[in-house]
Amino acid sequence: QVQLVESGGGLVQAGGSLRLSCAASGRTFSMYAMGWFRQAPGKERDFVATIRWSGGITFYADSVKGRFTISRDNAKNTVYLQMNSLKPEDTAVYYCAAKPSRSWYSGPNYEDEYDYWGQGIQVTVSS
Repeated sequence: QVQLVESGGGLVQAGGSLRLSCAASGRTFSMYAMGWFRQAPGKERDFVATIRWSGGITFYADSVKGRFTISRDNAKNTVYLQMNSLKPEDTAVYYCAAKPSRSWYSGPNYEDEYDYWGQGIQVTVSS
């Protein structure tokens, strides 16, 4: 079992930045690839970014590429999502998720690939 807790969300103006954190506990954090997803009101949950267990390889959705950066610190059992140049359309509940490291690949991820999820955290970008 892996428990995930997100933090760092809130309200920001368009063009601003936020950094989300996801703290993991339970089984060895480095055994898992990590991902971020988001769900806007009335929409399905969408893939945002994923990072390999070692942290060296990442993949992003086209909608956030160049603006968001996913990273991880295995010593702190934490994954981050640095969000810059935020837009109103980035408004959503953001979720971190974990899946076995062996299943990581460089491409758009799907939520049914992930075994563990955080409770989600709200990010609101005002225009």
